[in-house]
Amino acid sequence: MTIHQKFENAAAQVSGDMPAGGAALSAQLPAALPGRSASKVRLRNGGRLTKTPAGIQRAHVLTRRRYIFAALNAGTYVALLLWLGSILKAGGWSGFDIAIMICFALAAPWGVLGIWNALIGLWLLHRRQDGRRNWLSQVAPYAAAGATDVPVTARTAIVMTICNEAPERAFARLETIRRSLEQTSAPEAYDYFVLSDTTDAAVAEREEAAFDAWQQGAGADARLHYRRREKNTGYKAGNLRDFCDRWGEAYDFFLPLDADSLMSGKTIERMVRICQAWPRIGILQSLAVGTPSRSAFARIFQFGMRQGMRPYTIGSTWWNGDCGPFWGHNALVRTAPFRDHCHLPALPENAIMGGRILSHDQVEAVLMRKAGYEVRVLPVEGGSWEDNPPHVLEFMQRDTRWCQGNLQYVHLLNMRDISPTSRFQLIWAVMMFAGLPAWTAIIALAAFKPLDGETLGGFTRLSAITFYIFFLFMFLAPKLAGYADITLTRGELKRYGGAARFALGAVIEVVFSFLVAALVSLRTSVFMIGLLFGKRIGWGAQNRDAHSIGFASALVALWPQLLFGLGIYAAALVFAPVLALWSLPLTLGYLAGIPFAMAGASPAIGQWAQQKRICAIPEDIDPPQEIESIFGGRENSTRTIGYSLV
Repeated sequence: MTIHQKFENAAAQVSGDMPAGGAALSAQLPAALPGRSASKVRLRNGGRLTKTPAGIQRAHVLTRRRYIFAALNAGTYVALLLWLGSILKAGGWSGFDIAIMICFALAAPWGVLGIWNALIGLWLLHRRQDGRRNWLSQVAPYAAAGATDVPVTARTAIVMTICNEAPERAFARLETIRRSLEQTSAPEAYDYFVLSDTTDAAVAEREEAAFDAWQQGAGADARLHYRRREKNTGYKAGNLRDFCDRWGEAYDFFLPLDADSLMSGKTIERMVRICQAWPRIGILQSLAVGTPSRSAFARIFQFGMRQGMRPYTIGSTWWNGDCGPFWGHNALVRTAPFRDHCHLPALPENAIMGGRILSHDQVEAVLMRKAGYEVRVLPVEGGSWEDNPPHVLEFMQRDTRWCQGNLQYVHLLNMRDISPTSRFQLIWAVMMFAGLPAWTAIIALAAFKPLDGETLGGFTRLSAITFYIFFLFMFLAPKLAGYADITLTRGELKRYGGAARFALGAVIEVVFSFLVAALVSLRTSVFMIGLLFGKRIGWGAQNRDAHSIGFASALVALWPQLLFGLGIYAAALVFAPVLALWSLPLTLGYLAGIPFAMAGASPAIGQWAQQKRICAIPEDIDPPQEIESIFGGRENSTRTIGYSLV
């Protein structure tokens, strides 16, 4: 049996979508020919496409999944509206009741999506067929190609974009990736590019010195390249486009990295094999998780984020299928179709939320799918990492940048010739932030609702309490699903340092989540109001390493949250004291924000948490060689500046 036949058989068995001896695409089909038809599997029946463009899944299977997902979400959403309506109308409809109802209707869709993505993901993770779990074959049948020993023949450029970043950090990570790829089956298939948009002359000199040292250490045959643009036209997206236009012809794929990205050679090789096997996969996104951190804030945040992302991503991948997300880094991109079809549209400079598209990645995913190439996710942890913000102030700053970028998608919702699922991806990205002002308004309205003359005794107490508990569950659902997954999976608790340590981390993270949500939601709500009046935010200073925050800095950043919290609690204590107690999960963050920010950034607390392995992740307990290479001897703490977009 030939290697090609072995792959065809393996793919057919895992996907369940291909007939025996069937039409899996050859792993040796030249991936550099983006125009090559996948006609062997793109069968048509009565004019209907029977398979996705790459031939990975049957179209009707994905359509059925999407209808199921839509029905679950719509049913839950309507049920919640009816439930809340039955509670609010108990004493008659007042102006406060109507306002709360409208705000909830605007805010709830994102939370409902989170519930069902997480529950579907958890169900898939623990569903058994023939006595074993096979969730990956149901969610990502293309992943089987990565487990074969098919030779890597495609050329891949490992591309790191930097702009006024600390070069020592960036080059250290890229060298770690290079050394890891040197241990794979075809190290000669990879070239390495540092694409600089740096405008600071001093940083540029450090970059050039760092590159010279890197090249000398790696040797003349290491295929290392460094380029700095004089003008950062188009910012990061323009940086990548310049690469594609100048060097893209020589590479089948490129793998974009941020300055804080880290990947293992094994994971990259697996992704290359998958995309070699499926010439119509245009983007393959890896599941990046947080790196170990000495910041207390980052440790707790990434502990919970990791738990939420796993079931959430698996659940969403189940129905997204060929219209998956692209996060802009730690992903394998097919060069030719990206160069030819993923040109970002121009938004009017003077329009509200106009100008350059900041969150370019999801738009590129939509354009890739429009061009007839699939955008897929490899929803497997391991071998793909990124850093998280070291404290809540930096997290809030990042969130507002994402908010502005995602809300720009409102200008693109009428794009022509894109699939309904791709269009929903854009709507989904907008919804991520659009509901935050409504949640903030609900908290304020609830505090002052007693002014309408109704008393708490007028409500159906049991129904109201149950609704509130469900509301909290909706907020936590993805993370709770992740915690359940770890608890139910044999051997997983040990990877987190044991059951007791994991349980303590989960409790800490749940409290942490509520505190962060209060701070971020108000900050983003105020920022969104500013957007309506032409306010924009730049891609300013980014502090990637742990450092302390003084009281003055915390006060300057968080006084609006403190003032808002004092007002809410004063109103609650005057009008309905019991409400103040019940609202603590949602409102304590306003009052405790300043000490919380200082504690999360405290080097002493971070060091203690690291020593005690509080909120430890598997990389803390048993670090892979790539993590050990970077964090075994901590990188120097350096301040980085990042892209300035306005």
